[in-house]
Amino acid sequence: MKRIRNTREPSALAGKTVLVTGGARRVGAAICRRLHRAGANVVIHYRTSGATALRLQRSLEAERKQSVACVQADLLRFDALDAFLQAVRNRFGRLDVMVNNASSFYATPLGKIRPRAWDDLIGTNLKAPLFLAQAAAPELMRRRGCIVNIVDIHAERPLEGHAVYSIAKAGLVALTRALARELGPRVRVNAVAPGAVAWPDAGLLAQPEIQREILRRTPLARIGRPDDIAAAVEFLVADAPYITGQVIAVDGGRSVVI
Repeated sequence: MKRIRNTREPSALAGKTVLVTGGARRVGAAICRRLHRAGANVVIHYRTSGATALRLQRSLEAERKQSVACVQADLLRFDALDAFLQAVRNRFGRLDVMVNNASSFYATPLGKIRPRAWDDLIGTNLKAPLFLAQAAAPELMRRRGCIVNIVDIHAERPLEGHAVYSIAKAGLVALTRALARELGPRVRVNAVAPGAVAWPDAGLLAQPEIQREILRRTPLARIGRPDDIAAAVEFLVADAPYITGQVIAVDGGRSVVI
């Protein structure tokens, strides 16, 4: 049988600029690769992973020259967010898509929760996406752009021992829906909720017995890949002009049984 060649346009993203926060590693890096392959210019935000971000930039620019930039910022320095976004716009002259992926994740057992953990987890997972969206809104409205927030299935089904993280991601789901109302019709705002995609290096979910139990309760019975999340992001950015205010769970069906 003759193979039918995929004739899909290289992308609706050609010539557009995408900012991915926390874009140097893991799911963030997969999103950068996927959207770059779809034709976008990509800005990789990082806080401390400078060397990793530069390696990713070199890898992507081997495919397309002058198409990737790395910008360092501490997203909890809210007084510096305008300057950060200006640096993003200066690199490619525009900003069309913002993917809020940067996130802190660690346990906060009840009885041991401290204000510092609250400030960090709420700050990275909820407060920074809000203030970034607010600062980027005029440019995104001008470009008829979009925002994709990376949330978590534990936003609706809290993870034991991770109360503050679960609260923060639940807030990010609410923020997604609120921004869809505030910024429509010119800007679409959606979210992707990963399940078991990349196991953390430490903590409860790094334990093999916990991982086995999670996969036992996942209908597809396997861990996902970072590119599964990236594919959902690409869909929302490039192929979903009539979708806003929605959360897509990419979790192998786990959210239907927990």
